[in-house]
Amino acid sequence: MKYLVMSDSHGDREIVYQVAEHFKDNVDYIIHCGDSELPSDEKVWQEITVVTGNCDYDSGYREVQIIHTPLDCIYVTHGHLSGVRMGITKLGLQAQEAQVDIVLFGHTHEIGCEKVGQRLFLNPGSISYPRGALNYQSFAIIESTEDSWHIQYYTRDFQPITALAFTFSK
Repeated sequence: MKYLVMSDSHGDREIVYQVAEHFKDNVDYIIHCGDSELPSDEKVWQEITVVTGNCDYDSGYREVQIIHTPLDCIYVTHGHLSGVRMGITKLGLQAQEAQVDIVLFGHTHEIGCEKVGQRLFLNPGSISYPRGALNYQSFAIIESTEDSWHIQYYTRDFQPITALAFTFSK
């Protein structure tokens, strides 16, 4: 299974459409972790799982989405309501309660992925306005197998960031 994850596009409608169009035949799920600033009835959302962010004022979005795939259970949120700027403890408790395998979030605009216990936490960074030491306009693709998760980060022009590839056992 392949999951494409992006976040924090902040009104950049074109990049959301470009990423979705470029990868739609190569991934199983496309996920946006909020702060799109697009209407909840935007056509692109027909093929993308999306949640609300702190800059999304359309009430048509959900705060959390849980995706059940043949290999994983995925928790999707923006992260602002979980205090992710202060760490992932609260988010981890929410994920534990939801009994998920993968936790996807944005909000900080910073790239990050780590395995905590048996759970993968991933922030794809911001596709439009990156922050932090890894200052790439980025998104990520998770390739999930029976026994591992392989994560590859990409630039906005669809190029893999070779230094940002990770594999975690399940």
